[in-house]
Amino acid sequence: MLDSANYTPRLRALFDAEIKAKLKEEFGYSNDMMIPRLDKIVLNIGCGAEAVKDSKKAKSAQDDLTAIAGQRAVITKAKKSIAGFRVREDMPLGAKTTLRGARMYDFLDRLITVAMPRIRDFRGVSGKSFDGRGNYAMGIKEHIVFPEIDFDKVDEAWGLDIVIATTAKTDAEAKALLKHFNMPFSS
Repeated sequence: MLDSANYTPRLRALFDAEIKAKLKEEFGYSNDMMIPRLDKIVLNIGCGAEAVKDSKKAKSAQDDLTAIAGQRAVITKAKKSIAGFRVREDMPLGAKTTLRGARMYDFLDRLITVAMPRIRDFRGVSGKSFDGRGNYAMGIKEHIVFPEIDFDKVDEAWGLDIVIATTAKTDAEAKALLKHFNMPFSS
């Protein structure tokens, strides 16, 4: 599906057809290049203490993240040794991947329309998790809300960190962009 040269994700088509015009009108941009857009989405699973006890946990996290993202995740390793946590340098501790282009839009679509409604007691995501430069960070307590993960084969439910990087200059512009993508903000 992603290999096709003429494939356009649903959210990308929505952005080009409607959201660009709405943002241009809302913020009064004089140039189309000023309109904020998605830059990348970074996904991260940190195994923590489990990876210290069993090095196969990081490989399991990598496999699960690869299934969720649709592209190969890399194993993250400790930069330095910390005796108190029993961590040695270059010890595998988790997995991460960066999504851009069509995969980024497909992941955001699945996150908003499929995964978030499957979260227990979900009341929306915080509208205050912006960094001041137009990037949004959020966490999901259990990665098993994604349909790509077979619940029966999961040995551990990992937390998933999601960072949505945009080209917006301010948090208000980034929040407006994500609201147009139907991100369910609670505040």
